[in-house]
Amino acid sequence: MSRTAAIVGAGIAGIAAAIRLAVKGYQVDVFEANAYPGGKLSGFTLNGFRFDAGPSLFTMPQLVEELFQLAGRNPNDYFRYSRLDETCRYFWDDGTHLTAWADRDSFAREVETQLGEPASHLLAHLDDSAAKYRITEKLFLHRSLHKLSTWFNRDALHGYLNLPKLEIFKTMNRANEERFQNPKLVQLFNRYATYNGSDPYQTPATMNIIPHLEYNIGAFFPKDGMIGITNSLVRLAEDLGVRFHFNTRVVELVTEGARVTGVRNENPNGKTERFDLVISNMDVVSTFRRLLPTARQPERILRQPKSSSGLIFYWGIQREFPELGLHNIFFSSDYRAEFDHIFKQKTLSDDPTVYLNITSKHKPDDAPPGCENWFILINAPNNSGQDWEELIAKTRHNVIRKLSRNLGVDVAPLIACEAILDPIAIEARTSSSQGALYGNSSNNRFAAFLRHANFSHQFQNLYFVGGSVHPGGGIPLCLLSAKIATELI
Repeated sequence: MSRTAAIVGAGIAGIAAAIRLAVKGYQVDVFEANAYPGGKLSGFTLNGFRFDAGPSLFTMPQLVEELFQLAGRNPNDYFRYSRLDETCRYFWDDGTHLTAWADRDSFAREVETQLGEPASHLLAHLDDSAAKYRITEKLFLHRSLHKLSTWFNRDALHGYLNLPKLEIFKTMNRANEERFQNPKLVQLFNRYATYNGSDPYQTPATMNIIPHLEYNIGAFFPKDGMIGITNSLVRLAEDLGVRFHFNTRVVELVTEGARVTGVRNENPNGKTERFDLVISNMDVVSTFRRLLPTARQPERILRQPKSSSGLIFYWGIQREFPELGLHNIFFSSDYRAEFDHIFKQKTLSDDPTVYLNITSKHKPDDAPPGCENWFILINAPNNSGQDWEELIAKTRHNVIRKLSRNLGVDVAPLIACEAILDPIAIEARTSSSQGALYGNSSNNRFAAFLRHANFSHQFQNLYFVGGSVHPGGGIPLCLLSAKIATELI
């Protein structure tokens, strides 16, 4: 008889964990409160426009392909993608434009031509990013930080010997100011702090590993959009016998002594289903507060400051803009003030940086002919009781004003349809504590050690995956959390 496993939540980490357990021979049941899989990595259509609801940047595709290979399947039978020729287009209010080409040398020449920054500075920064990644990858990203074996092996020794290169005692901003002459390039690379919901003026320079993923490995576009990642992995999981139960909210993890014996959902019969092990893909705060209220609560971790959230506008635009690409950034004129608003004042600046993603640039059927689907993300504070109705209205006005000024056309009358996602809705749909996109904040040098382990110290058959636990948020790290957790089983 097969061993059985329950997974709470069908986010990308939960799906990946289900696949890995199915390969190990488990009969896996995934319980998802929503009517759809993917968590933040989902999608929807509105008046003929298709939108990816959450993550919009695809890096490290090998982590997705690995799941198919592990199952003995050809990834191309399920999932296809292409490497982007350009990573992002950047815009400043003074009229400066910059294209970040995927080719490092082309990007370096562009930086020298448009910003007057020596190309060698850019290349040195990307080399440094790669070096930081090599030091941290095997030690921090592929292993549990909460097992002694992690700290006593060749990879750990390599990490100890190269610790100074990680610049853990510098902030990202300070390291970037020391590297670059042009403040615009400092701002461009400070932006990577937002990839884990942090503040570049607080987060350690170690986080400068993030550009390596885009410029040295590459940025990619899934053939079916970002939702294609979710759909292909769900299909693989189902082919392996995984059973998904949608519209099924788990309300309790039932325990007996040092074991979790089953899960109870909110369906009318309220029955408890017994399993040999349980993996929670739910935010670790919600897992303990809601599903394990009588268990010992790891307060030191649960009360850590949370990452930033996001305010997203989904707009169907009745026009095409050839000057825009797949990924676009319109920078604020005072970046430090913007982050001060988010993390200290818990509000939004009147001059926010605007991220604009347009998948119809690569997938034309995502919008009607002559139109574009605009996904607009504004970095926002997590939910702590703000008046979001007022903040949304004010920010919408400021975004339209900024985009209209930079594009030379009034954007407002071009909006054919609209949907909005705010931190309150993010928290409600994904059980993310305070609507934080990446779990705990990384605004201190010890943040990596203040995420919950991928296993429970109280219950010997309970494990954790997803962006709120080690190694962190974002698609690649969520996939790695599933790898770490299931390798511990």
